[in-house]
Amino acid sequence: MQDWRDHFDGLGVATIVADTGSRALHFWSADGTDHRVFPTSVPLTDELTKRGYTRIVRKKVGPSWTPTPSQMQRYPDWKPIGPGPDNPLGTHAMYLGWPACIIHGTQDTRKIGRRSSDGCIGLFNENIAELFALCPIGTRVRVI
Repeated sequence: MQDWRDHFDGLGVATIVADTGSRALHFWSADGTDHRVFPTSVPLTDELTKRGYTRIVRKKVGPSWTPTPSQMQRYPDWKPIGPGPDNPLGTHAMYLGWPACIIHGTQDTRKIGRRSSDGCIGLFNENIAELFALCPIGTRVRVI
C-alpha cells in the first residue's frame, strides 16, 4: 500500500503514484479525502520504465495511436490506429510530461496485472474513464 506522504511534501492538487512493482496506480484527490487504487499493466522491462516525477500535460478521449520510433524498428509493418476497438490506447489517454509515456486504457484486458507495454501504464477502460474524470491537467505523477 502506498501513501502519498512517502512521495510528496503535500497535496493541494490531484496526485498519482504508479507503482510498477505492485502493478497498481494510486490516486489521491487534492484534499486527500479520496484515495483509489487501480490495477495496471506496466512496461515489459526496466529499461522501458521511466521513473520519477512528472505531470499530466494533456488528456484525450478517443485517442489515436502511433507507433514509437523504437516500435517501428522492431515492427516496420505497424501503422497508426485511430480511435475505436482496435486502438491499443483504449478509450481515454492522459499524456505525461515525458515523451511516449501515457496513462491509458486498453482493449486487451489480459495485459492488466502484467508487464506488457513499451513504457506506458495501462488500465481497464472503465478504470481509465473513472481516473480521467478525476484528474485535471497538472495532476502530479510519480512512477516508481
